[in-house]
Amino acid sequence: MMGNRTGAILIAVALLCSSGQSKAQSSGDGISNFLGNIFQGQQSGPPQQAAPRPNGGPPPWSGEDGASGHPLMTASAIRQAAANFQNCVASMWPDAARRNITPQNFERFTAGLEPDLRIMDLMDSQPEFTKAIWDYLDILVNDNRLAKGREILAQYKPLFDAVEKASGVDRYVIASIWGIESNYSTQMGDRNVVQSTATLACVGRRQPYFKDEFLTALEILNRGDLRPEQMRGSWAGAFGPTQFMPTAFKRYAVDGDGDGRRDVVDNAADLIASTANNLRKDGWQTGRSWGYEVVLPEGFNFMLADKSKAMTIAQWQSQGLKRADGRQFPDTTEKAYLLAPAGMQGPGFLMLQNFRVIMKYNPAEAYALAIGHFADRLRGGAPFVQPWPRQERVLSRAERLELQQLLAQRGFYKGTPDGQFGGLTREALRSFQASIGTPADGFASSDVLERLRSR
Repeated sequence: MMGNRTGAILIAVALLCSSGQSKAQSSGDGISNFLGNIFQGQQSGPPQQAAPRPNGGPPPWSGEDGASGHPLMTASAIRQAAANFQNCVASMWPDAARRNITPQNFERFTAGLEPDLRIMDLMDSQPEFTKAIWDYLDILVNDNRLAKGREILAQYKPLFDAVEKASGVDRYVIASIWGIESNYSTQMGDRNVVQSTATLACVGRRQPYFKDEFLTALEILNRGDLRPEQMRGSWAGAFGPTQFMPTAFKRYAVDGDGDGRRDVVDNAADLIASTANNLRKDGWQTGRSWGYEVVLPEGFNFMLADKSKAMTIAQWQSQGLKRADGRQFPDTTEKAYLLAPAGMQGPGFLMLQNFRVIMKYNPAEAYALAIGHFADRLRGGAPFVQPWPRQERVLSRAERLELQQLLAQRGFYKGTPDGQFGGLTREALRSFQASIGTPADGFASSDVLERLRSR
């Protein structure tokens, strides 16, 4: 690909000279391309529900209301917005012009666009929020992917050496993101990024966000960093082996080999350097871990398991927490917060600054935990020590939404019920559990749902 020394110099220059401000890699809903790619391929068509394709392609839009309950995700709102799609795209030309996109390129890249309404179903069913965390980890961190990751690390060792030296970002985390986002470039998604972002800019519950993504996708093509055929990816518009959203590409992509283009799709030097640059600018701490699996003592106060309640490792030790593998913490002055995704029935984790950085790349705790654990395994680390409560029945989508609605009715949940569980839901569950005198571990079990129903 390039000489080791020359590559190291170019990558170092690219990383040190690049500029831009931190922004989450994903759309804010926790986009991980793996399970989202169950339904791949470009889908276009009229706003009415279509019949299944005879060629075995991806299923069409269900024609149903979105699971989030958002007013813009009702079937009627989706059909109405889809009917106005062409006008919506045309109305974005003045904004495109202000970004120096030429009239010819705007016409070229938007000609013939149709809304891909299948995206509306995928938007409300993201696996980081809807699957049991142990199932999610089983899928993403497995022996086959670990073996491929070790091959990638060996194949591109000179590039990883240069990037790690220039950026201070751990090569195993970069390789982990590559593996989890696209199974090492084998599952990058096949949707047209311009079509996907245009659809989301005109239809659904996050139009202002995706308008920026759509216009930025046009900027990338207008500048010539990528060819149109390279900009294919997930339903939300993330593309390339490490799944850059267009705005993240604009902020973080660098020219790692000095060829004048920032090709994060087919150029390994650009891909590795750009992914490292993203993490570095989001605050990556060189030589530090993402976190530690910990054992919680009997009778632990789970009200402390909250992102806002960070303490030093020494303070956590005073609460009785110990590393699950029996080793000592390397630095007891580091600040961490406690994550207990399966409550008192599963493992706990002390999360450090680098975990927060991974969550800027994709703001789902399940995703960030998978990345950190996968990196440790690539480094030679062992699986998690403590078991997950696999005997627990996972709540259905309707039950998750009902649980949040019941918590909101009782004054515990402050967010908008959408069936997707995160920190707000756990906080509300802990408060409810404390109010009825049960262990406040914030775990959304079928038992706690029954207790809510009976109140």
